[in-house]
Amino acid sequence: MTERRRNLSLLGLAASAVLVTAGCGGSASTPVPGGNSHRGAALISEIGCGACHTIAGIDNASGEVGPNLSGFAQRRVIAGRLSNTPQNLIRWIENPQAIDPGNIMPNLGVSPQAARDIAAYLDHS
Repeated sequence: MTERRRNLSLLGLAASAVLVTAGCGGSASTPVPGGNSHRGAALISEIGCGACHTIAGIDNASGEVGPNLSGFAQRRVIAGRLSNTPQNLIRWIENPQAIDPGNIMPNLGVSPQAARDIAAYLDHS
């Protein structure tokens, strides 16, 4: 990858992070069908989401690589691309590369049920 392309890629990532963070703005929270926020909290810790994200209520979740996910339910967009709905959040958690190929969020092999549980936790954070 050339230096210019790498810089453009990083710029795109930064812009997405800004859009996610700036996307706060009072959207109503919709319950996540079939999700369990208690299991979601445990999965967030187990998977290690806090290595990259700061997440309220999760021990050692103080990463600064990805956006701060505290107060996620109040955001209007996910990754600067998707409306913040339970279905879109579940899709993003399961396979972020399918939605935005080449973004920094890796596919972590999260099952559909685990994605629902994580989304349920984020919906209440």
